[in-house]
Amino acid sequence: MPERPFLLDSPTGAAINLYRTRPLGEVRGVLLVLHGLAEHAGRYGRLALEMAARGFAVYAPDHRGHGSTTAIDAPMRRFASKAGPAKLLRDIHAVRARAEADHPGKPVFVLGHSMGGHLAMNYGRKHGEGLAGLLVWNASFEAGWQERLGRVALRAEKALKGSDVASALFARATFEAWGRAIEPRRTMADWLSHDERAVDRYNADPLCGWTPTISMVEDLFALIEDARLHSGLADLPRRLPIHCLGGTQDPATQGGQAVRRLAARLEEAGSLDVRCRIVEGARHETLNEVEPMRQEAVDELLDFLEHHSVVAPKPIGAP
Repeated sequence: MPERPFLLDSPTGAAINLYRTRPLGEVRGVLLVLHGLAEHAGRYGRLALEMAARGFAVYAPDHRGHGSTTAIDAPMRRFASKAGPAKLLRDIHAVRARAEADHPGKPVFVLGHSMGGHLAMNYGRKHGEGLAGLLVWNASFEAGWQERLGRVALRAEKALKGSDVASALFARATFEAWGRAIEPRRTMADWLSHDERAVDRYNADPLCGWTPTISMVEDLFALIEDARLHSGLADLPRRLPIHCLGGTQDPATQGGQAVRRLAARLEEAGSLDVRCRIVEGARHETLNEVEPMRQEAVDELLDFLEHHSVVAPKPIGAP
């Protein structure tokens, strides 16, 4: 059942705002949900209830610089004053440890959407042993928007403005470009979904849609760069089941083509169990799409969880 979010102390010093939804009956497994950039975990309540109805407990944290998570070195729109990517992964590890303490012996899956997919991939590289599965959804690990933005341009923007102000360059290369890619459109956030109600809720949410600081953008570059190379993908446990999903109308992943290429590169790097699904017509937030596109994504998720939850891997720290 849905519970009030609570604060979980992380070894990084962050007070993680954590949403937890547990089944009424037997727990079959645990799903950690990692949200995307400029949003928060509270937007995944509907998914959490659906998963709980099928026996899966859901743990969804607000990341540093997002939602209601707080840390001395992570005000809104900033991951950390230094070592942001490493601290993000340690925070996720703390959430996993809490979930495994609540549900010992149950298989644990990690689902990351968009930026959450970048986090999930990096977490899998560092802590993939013992996971039952990794789901990387609506995430591109290619250098498209990074090349348009350019590290040189970002350094120039930082020199002029400092690291703790919003990156106008990033906004133009990503959110604004993706918004203009949708024609016709009601709002600049229509690239997220065909569901007008979902888009309107996003636009009305003060915790969504903001532009990240230059500091946060630099950390995003690092997360993508660390994982997108062949050597980075080869760090994943070879037998870790991985699920990639995208939509044919998502401008952030070149209509899902970046997702297809990621799946192919995972196999080339040695991953032995990779599944890829591209949802016809879906935009960026597949889990907030209209039907039947959304249900197709939910069915894919459930099928993956149920297929890989038969045998529970060892929890972190187990001998």
